[in-house]
Amino acid sequence: MTLIKDYPARQAVQEAIRQPADRTVRQPERQADDASCERHPRRVKDKVALVTGAGSGIGRAAALKLAAEGAMVALVDRKENRAGDVKRQIEEQHGFGKAIVTDAEAADPLRLQDAFRQTIARFGKLDIVFANAGINGVVSPIEHLSEAAWDETLGNNLRSTFLTVKYAIPHMKPHGGSIIITSSINGNRKFSSFGMSAYATSKAGQLAFGKMAALELARWRIRVNVICPGAIETNIGESTIRTPELGDIQIPVYYPQGSKPLERGPGKPEQVADLVLFLASDEASHITGTEIYIDGAESLL
Repeated sequence: MTLIKDYPARQAVQEAIRQPADRTVRQPERQADDASCERHPRRVKDKVALVTGAGSGIGRAAALKLAAEGAMVALVDRKENRAGDVKRQIEEQHGFGKAIVTDAEAADPLRLQDAFRQTIARFGKLDIVFANAGINGVVSPIEHLSEAAWDETLGNNLRSTFLTVKYAIPHMKPHGGSIIITSSINGNRKFSSFGMSAYATSKAGQLAFGKMAALELARWRIRVNVICPGAIETNIGESTIRTPELGDIQIPVYYPQGSKPLERGPGKPEQVADLVLFLASDEASHITGTEIYIDGAESLL
């Protein structure tokens, strides 16, 4: 046995024997941005999305959400200045070249086809389509609803959805993708919005069309789903025209505690955008031909 004559050295050895060795493996410190990316992986990274009605409301919120999660976005809106504001916000937050604006009317086949051509020319592919453009239109008793008003509502809502999906298909067939259609609780689970016969009919048509498209396009791995929002804080009221005869058909319905049970008020566009992101992502890879209601239980009353 070796005797340790030096007291401080002997004391150090005794302390080492009494204390268990620290066998913890020290990991190198990660940068904050690396840790953030691991906690929050971008769910549609490097995918290309086309969003109609992208200048405001649900379309705007969805475009911003998709861009924040890594997508490049083509913004389709008939009001180019509003879409331009969305583009600037995306590029300020995520870099130049992440978005383009196409001045197009979704119900106009020539202009909409050009929007798809611009998207492919700029980004080279198409993975996600959000067919969201639409209006409330004229709210009126059927007896007083003009043929022109009927055609305008169905054209802006149902025809635009058909054209958007139709022109997206050739670009999505090679690799599949996700199509999301904005319908509504009206015409599908709620029928007490008096005077909205044209609007409700267009929304019911979108749901049926979405299911037909889902089955038809499944062989190419193109998923088609339909979201049905209730009352959401948007500016769709700008496209609403109420006729004076509306009072003749209304039946008073009262909800003393409010008509939005979950949150006591309308939803926010960002909440709908979260649903759009989920359906656009690979997390929804086995979901197609499905309608999802997002209304805070409003349509269950």
